[in-house]
Amino acid sequence: MAAGVEQQGRRSFWLKHLHQWHWVSSALCLIGMLLFAITGITLNNARLVEAKPTTVTKEATLPEGLRGALSVGQGPVPAGIVDWFAAEMGVDLSAGVPEWSDDELYIALPRPGGDGWATIAREDGAVLHEVTDRGWVSYLNDLHKGRGTGTVWSWFLDIFAVACLIFCITGLFLLHLHAGKRPSTWPLVGLGLVAPMLLLILLIH
Repeated sequence: MAAGVEQQGRRSFWLKHLHQWHWVSSALCLIGMLLFAITGITLNNARLVEAKPTTVTKEATLPEGLRGALSVGQGPVPAGIVDWFAAEMGVDLSAGVPEWSDDELYIALPRPGGDGWATIAREDGAVLHEVTDRGWVSYLNDLHKGRGTGTVWSWFLDIFAVACLIFCITGLFLLHLHAGKRPSTWPLVGLGLVAPMLLLILLIH
């Protein structure tokens, strides 16, 4: 009798704590999982979601006082040029990827939902900046892939992934605790494992 009571107490303890971790992790994951489920569909059916990109191009000339900074020919974009772009063109070059050549400085400016870049001619300071916007579907798809989203979003993806792991693992233990009264539990779990494996083995080469 005492052993049964002790076993029931352990079961109640684990049920309580697993349910708590499960619902907290599900609350943290809810919006993210909806986003990733929806964008999983749009990515998998990209041919059906037509993108209508728009491109905006700006031209300018770098002031003579800043052209001397272009003689460096390597490394990050000089601070004075970064400040000028921010003030005159509303463009942040600080996160850009510079590529120096004999003729120009090219700065790649990747962004979710589109692309961007800027060039500065080293001889006469001619500036060209172009931004392409492919729409909100492409924006959400790039969030899914982490493309051009920066460090903070990368951290979010890692934290979100950990929360999803907690949600799945606690769900697995809850399935184990309730499986005795639900005979279909493990066959359904097995189906979730076997179905994708069969698709990979039989249909994907």
